[in-house]
Parts: sequence; structure tokens; C-alpha cells
Amino acid sequence: MQSGTIAALMYFGLSWLTPSLFLSVGMVLCALMSVATGTSWGTVGTLGVVFMGIGEAMAIPLPLVAGMVVCGATFGDKMSPISDTTNLAAMSAETSLYRHIYSMLFTTAPSFLIALLIFTAIGFQYGNANLSSSAISAIQEALRAEYRLSPAVTLLPIVLLATLSIKRVAAEVTMSASVVLAVLIAIFYQQSNVAEVLNALWSNTAATTGIENLDNLLGRGGIFSMAWTLILAIMALALGGVMHGVGFLRVLLSGIIARVNKVWALVATTISSGLIGNMAMGEAYISIILNCQLFKEKYESQQLDPAVLSRTVEEGSTLTTGLIPWTTAGAFYSATLGISALEYAPYAFFNYLNALVAISMATAGLGLLRKTSA
Repeated sequence: MQSGTIAALMYFGLSWLTPSLFLSVGMVLCALMSVATGTSWGTVGTLGVVFMGIGEAMAIPLPLVAGMVVCGATFGDKMSPISDTTNLAAMSAETSLYRHIYSMLFTTAPSFLIALLIFTAIGFQYGNANLSSSAISAIQEALRAEYRLSPAVTLLPIVLLATLSIKRVAAEVTMSASVVLAVLIAIFYQQSNVAEVLNALWSNTAATTGIENLDNLLGRGGIFSMAWTLILAIMALALGGVMHGVGFLRVLLSGIIARVNKVWALVATTISSGLIGNMAMGEAYISIILNCQLFKEKYESQQLDPAVLSRTVEEGSTLTTGLIPWTTAGAFYSATLGISALEYAPYAFFNYLNALVAISMATAGLGLLRKTSA
């Protein structure tokens, strides 16, 4: 916030985005960034925050904006070849990475397009809204008064973040480098007080633009604001480790899996198991590994390619984890966007449409790669 990166993105976004196209364009941009960087968290923490500010200025309901951000961010988290969940699912199901991505295209592409059409249709409802140009101008003037907004300088932290992520530099190094660069920009370019900048790393620093909603957005941030998220994540991971150790899911689902004989039922059960795994263990990683182990033999008995297993596990685990309030992803998204998971989940159309599309296609026998296929 102190470096002016978020403010600059908001300023230029307000200049060219229109209410009617905001949701659809925002979803595509979040998806592109998430595919490029391989991280939904980084996308939510950068573009997501910017779009929340722009959406509020355009009088678009914030839960709807948050749902759009989550849709785009999780699309990339699922499809990017540099995403941790994409690689984990492929390895756990013992299939190649690009075979896994190819398999996911059958269900993910139509789901994304349907969600995009929904956001486009909703966006047109706001196209005729009485959006005051004077209100937009007031926000932009307030941003100019508070920050120096040269894109050649203020956008460097996000460019560095994207570049290092694409090069698959460790997340800790990537985030640290971006933070250090942002601190330097805040001190030497924005000419902020050194003590204030260092304090902003820990707690939020009040913005003084004179516009209450804008001050609330720009005044957020710092490690302290994420404290509850970190505590919840630690508790969820601890509980998940215990549940995994005692074999909770294995005992619960082994009898059900043995009775599943139809392919569509197998797909539906796998997706449901991923959701249950997320709810029980608090994050997607253990759920992905465990469900690949649980269902591997059943998919083999149906002569299904391992890439169908890895795809379906991602649809149940990767895409639902951000919709559950107590998972690490759900807690992070909520804390970052300022909207609870229960509020934005109804608008995360892509995340649950993908499951419905996968089950429907399995019922129709479409997109099912067989072990004998090339």
C-alpha cells in the first residue's frame, strides 16, 4: 500500500474499465495472472485487492466482485503448469503434467466459458447504472494527492512478483523481494517516513485521502491483519494432520468406493471426497494426495486414464478449498478481500460449475480418456 502499487492499479483501472465489462474483464485478467504466476494467493493479494477497490467505486456488490476474483484466481491455480496443486495432482495420480492439463481442458474450458458468460450478463445490469463521473474523478484526484503514480515505478513490485513466479523462484524469495522493492519505492519515491513504512509491514497505516471507503481500503495490510488467518491455518493444518494420521477419510470412504460401479458415480464420489477432505483437513494438499491414493485402483478398474483421476481430484479439492471458511485458502481470501467465504461463495460460479460439468460429461461419456488412448 505504501509504495503506491495498489493505488496506481486502481487509478488506471478506473480510467479504462467500465461497469458493464468490469466483471468479465476482471475474471479474465485474474485468470491470466494466475496461470502466469501459478498462484491464486498472489493473484487475490494483488489484482484481487485492486478489483475490490474498483468494484466499490463502481457501486458493484463486493461479494460479487470477490466471487469473480476467486473464479479467475482458482482457474489459474488449477490449470497453470507452474501451480503447486497442478503438479501435486499429476504426481499423486502418476500421470504426466501436460497429460493432466490436457485432460482438465475437457471440463475446465466449458466451465470457465459458462462462468464468463454469467459474469458478462450480470455486468450488463450495471452498465446502465448511474455511475457518477464526478465520483470517479474524486477518487482519482484523491489517489493522485496521496501518491505519486508513475507506472514505470509504482508497478515494479507487481512486475517483479510476476516475473519471479513465472521463473518458479521459491515463494518466500519472491514475496520477500517484492516487499523489499516496495519498501524502497515507498521510502525513496513516495518519500514516506521510514518509521511509518516499517510499521506498515506489521500493522495497517491510516490513509488520509478524505474518502472513507478509499481510506478503509488503502489503510489495510500488514502482518498483524493476517494474524487470524495464520492462526486458523495452523489450527486447520494441525487438525488435518490428525485426521490424516487416524485414517478418517480412508475408513469413511472405503466402503462407499467399493460399491461405486458407474463412471459418473465414480466422478461424483471423487469430487465429493475432495470436498470432504478439504472440510476435514483444512487445506487441499493432503486431500489431493489422499484422494489420488484412495481412488487410483477404482479408476484403473474402469480403464480410465490416470489423468482423469488427477483432473477429478482437482475439481473436488483445488476448486472447493477457497469456498470453505476454515481452510487456509478460504481464510486467506476472506482476510485479503474483506469478504467472508460464505458471502462470496455463491458468486464463485466457475468453482462449482466445474464439478457439475464434470459429472454431466461423465454421465454422457464425454471427455473420458481411456488407458488405451494415445
